[in-house]
Amino acid sequence: MNLHEYQGKEILNSFGVRIQRGIVAQNAHEAVAAAKQLTAETGTGWHVIKAQVHAGGRGKGGGVKLAKNLQEVEEIAGQIIGMNLITPQTSAEGKKVHQVLVAEDVYYPGANEPDEYYMSVLLNRTTGRNMIMYSTEGGMDIETVAEETPHLIFTEEIDPSVGLLPFQARRVAFNLGLSGVAFKEMTKFVMALYTAYDKSDASLFEINPVLKTSDDKIMAVDAKVTIDDNALYRHKNYVDMRDIREENPVEVEANELGLNYVDLDGNVGCMVNGAGLAMATMDLIKQAGGEPANFLDVGGTADAKRVEEAFRIILKDDNVKAILINIFGGIVRCDRVAQGVVDAYKNMGDAIKIPIIVRLQGTNADIAKELIDNSGLDVQSAVQFQEAADKVQAVLA
Repeated sequence: MNLHEYQGKEILNSFGVRIQRGIVAQNAHEAVAAAKQLTAETGTGWHVIKAQVHAGGRGKGGGVKLAKNLQEVEEIAGQIIGMNLITPQTSAEGKKVHQVLVAEDVYYPGANEPDEYYMSVLLNRTTGRNMIMYSTEGGMDIETVAEETPHLIFTEEIDPSVGLLPFQARRVAFNLGLSGVAFKEMTKFVMALYTAYDKSDASLFEINPVLKTSDDKIMAVDAKVTIDDNALYRHKNYVDMRDIREENPVEVEANELGLNYVDLDGNVGCMVNGAGLAMATMDLIKQAGGEPANFLDVGGTADAKRVEEAFRIILKDDNVKAILINIFGGIVRCDRVAQGVVDAYKNMGDAIKIPIIVRLQGTNADIAKELIDNSGLDVQSAVQFQEAADKVQAVLA
């Protein structure tokens, strides 16, 4: 589950991580009120107005701007709220901005120059251990840094049996070139950040930039946070942070129906039971010259109602030119699935106007094939994996 910046900062703050303070606003009037409150609490005269969407690169799309007075706060917030923000991490249509974060200005003058760093905590899937990735090149796309100056990216792996040790946090501060008060502040920041990541069951905490202020404070100026969905039962207070306006509406609908669905960019709809079979089916479609349009796992109960729901979800994508149903009848009998396909097809009437290939293997697969072949519907049956691939290739030709 992805979080907005202000939500991620709330979690960071709850674990003792210093953050750039801010107040979320739904309209320009609330933005002005938020700015006044921040001025009273922090003394800040300037404010940063940040679009709250689940995408990085907001500044490049005009979603992060500095306001030097209350009039500019109102004007900028009014411009950003309601806009379709296009960034390198959004689609060509962009994402509609529903709210902004009015944040304090932390780039104030002082004895030292402020510095920006990059830092993230995530799982290293190669080693199976959490790691801290960090760089002196804060504020930049980490992909660009990795490509152009890979020697400026450091990593610190954490042994799960002991967690992050103090000497590792000190090594992070040393590699970032810090000393004195800033060194001690960064050490505390790193320890608190990792605790936040670990205790919140996150799969990603990305802070870009981490700021060293002119008076050597270390704080999170941004926060990109992803919480592991499978751990939400342990964090009931995080569940309400979900913003479905930021998610694919078809995926949200499928989730409400109990279907495991991921939208993709291809032309062949996939309906399967089991994640492993789904991945194999997607590979099959690719080998046949097609592109999978989705990942859809109907689970172990592929009855007529569930198959019909799956059909309707897949057909919401106008790019789908064919549907491949690939079901293994282990827990569920193949003949019941076949009957479900036939009944769903009949119930939907003229809604299905594209070829459907059905491959059923397992319990009562022979009966299932007869049901499909004798249905009188425009549904093709297949027995072997390759046979299904050939039929997909034929309908796409």
